[in-house]
Amino acid sequence: MAKINQSLGEFIIENQSEFKYSSGELSRLINSIRLAAKVVNHKVNKAGLVDILGTAGDTNIQGEDQQKLDVFANEVFINTLTNREIVCGIASEEEDDFITITGRNEKNDNKYVVLIDPLDGSSNIDVNVSVGTIFSVFRRVTPSGTPVTIDDFLQPGINQVAAGYIVYGTSTMIVYTTGHGVNGFTLNPAIGTYYLSHPNMKFPEDGNIYSVNEGNYVHFPQGVKDYIKYCQKEEEDRPYTSRYIGSLVSDFHRNMIKGGIYIYPNTSKDPNGKLRLLYECNPMAMLAEQAGGKASDGFNRIMEIQPTQLHQRVPFFCGSINMVEKAEEFMKNSK
Repeated sequence: MAKINQSLGEFIIENQSEFKYSSGELSRLINSIRLAAKVVNHKVNKAGLVDILGTAGDTNIQGEDQQKLDVFANEVFINTLTNREIVCGIASEEEDDFITITGRNEKNDNKYVVLIDPLDGSSNIDVNVSVGTIFSVFRRVTPSGTPVTIDDFLQPGINQVAAGYIVYGTSTMIVYTTGHGVNGFTLNPAIGTYYLSHPNMKFPEDGNIYSVNEGNYVHFPQGVKDYIKYCQKEEEDRPYTSRYIGSLVSDFHRNMIKGGIYIYPNTSKDPNGKLRLLYECNPMAMLAEQAGGKASDGFNRIMEIQPTQLHQRVPFFCGSINMVEKAEEFMKNSK
């Protein structure tokens, strides 16, 4: 039974029995993410005081400019998970290919792979706007003790055993699920401990916030244009409020608490969408469904999409269930 102000460590120990197949390994994995998040949080909070702002001078596999904090966060999470030898493979937004982790005996008997977006919304770093980390955990499908293969990562979202995010904002929070509801933990920076502050988080079934980059309106499919006009129409419960931060973690977090929909559709410029299926959309979809919300690509359930590429992109509609279903209705009618 979750208790308010319970520490994250106590919560993990108390709920270990809910982790299917786990022998403590998944608990240690979540603990490692907790530790890495504290290190990244410390650096994010000093962003204006040390030389960590701006671009690093490189681009990632997506062709996007890497920020210095992107590189730092990527190294912290990879090193923390690798050095503790609790996963057998890692895939990151910032890496071209997945990383195979072997133990001291050149074997790895660990059960889990992690997919991660180390610093979501990094274009906001230089202007002191909330950013985050997104992570997804799968049980490997290849034999234990052998090197991981691409098959261990190209699994549909319904196979996830855990997913979550860290938001580095006015307070720092870890929000995660292991398939038994969603709980949020807030960092007390004075003592470096996360405490349960948001137990059993739920999306309101309806909301009045829509989050979409309307600057791309001219490039949107007709269904999205029609839905935006619906949101703006003067009715008893409308127009809705437009709120778009440009950081998936921040927009999702607000909408889960207040009720709303987040939309990043395909466009004429990006016909496959922009967000990555494996380490952005899948984990957020698992969180949304565990919190009573919904996530789709406008037509199909996100977590049932069979991935074909590590950095695969998809359109993303996520949030309060009634709002997502209304958007899907507009998409279906326009098609």
